[in-house]
Amino acid sequence: MAFNINALKLPVIQRGSTGASVGAWQRFLQDRNFAIGAVDNGFGSVTDKVTKDYQQKNGLVADGVVGRGTYAKALSQGFIYRVSDLTAAMLLSYLNYGAAETQDLQRSLNAIGRLNPPLTIDGNFGFGSTKGLTEAYKILDVNFRPRLDAQLSNATKQKLGADYAPGLAILTEYARRQRARLSGAQWVRFFPASSSIDDLASPFRQRVRAFEKALRDGGASIAVTNTYRPPQRAYMMHYAVQLNNRDMAPWDVPPMVGIDIDWVHYTDAASYQAARDMVNAFDIGGNPAALQSRHTQALAIDWIISWKAPMRIRNGNGQTVTIGTPTDGNDNPNLWDVGATYGVYKLEYDPPHWSVDGF
Repeated sequence: MAFNINALKLPVIQRGSTGASVGAWQRFLQDRNFAIGAVDNGFGSVTDKVTKDYQQKNGLVADGVVGRGTYAKALSQGFIYRVSDLTAAMLLSYLNYGAAETQDLQRSLNAIGRLNPPLTIDGNFGFGSTKGLTEAYKILDVNFRPRLDAQLSNATKQKLGADYAPGLAILTEYARRQRARLSGAQWVRFFPASSSIDDLASPFRQRVRAFEKALRDGGASIAVTNTYRPPQRAYMMHYAVQLNNRDMAPWDVPPMVGIDIDWVHYTDAASYQAARDMVNAFDIGGNPAALQSRHTQALAIDWIISWKAPMRIRNGNGQTVTIGTPTDGNDNPNLWDVGATYGVYKLEYDPPHWSVDGF
């Protein structure tokens, strides 16, 4: 028996092809360390050359056409996880699970994950069953595969034969990847914000550097807490707060290109708890971060400025100005005026925030 490649409905792609299937192929080539360049969903000359290189190195006909033979080899190397629009039901069909085996899997997931509510044993592995699979992996982690192996019936194992063990490995890795997509505190590690002035956009970066030098020459102490915030991070912060405040439902959060996060957990309670965990991990309050801001444009800096009064500082016009109390950049309008001469403007209601235009 062999896996059912027809279940994946893979289109033949070659030079001139476009679309998600091409992007999936390009990402697979990246995974295999081929110099594909940018993933642009277009099968151009670079993708054609790299495809031929891949085919040659794997003993295939190096014609640049990604058809059944090339797909079969790639699937054995992990392309299955890159298949465009892959669903769990498609995956199970590829692994030769029929209705009886799928029902056995649903029963097994209920047992090993103690799923509440339990999956319906209907042989239809849809959205709910996929979430149940992910939840079981979330609960069991590295114990998922041995527990599932022990729970699945002998009938399923006999039906699948030699394909059972490799199929179980593929199913486990699929479940692990689905679990990794779930929202939660772990996402704070991804798309980190910068606290480096070097990451600001020019010419704002040079203006901040000039103002910084004047501050330090005047004896001020400076601690930069945030400069550039990737749009993906702003997106996570924004919707984590929205969910935590119950201002929207997890399934209504719009997707964002470039971040493969799944806000919908097995239960609504788990979805909202994950959002709460993210809010705590990001250390943000109850107001959603702006999806687009001067921070996401690299045109703002959050910094703490303090000094011992009086501070004599040169402004952007070359004049020396004396700054007294309060000795905190968040609260001293006279320092704000100095910053403005450098093109660095204070946002009055946001204590540490300065930007290219005061917003």
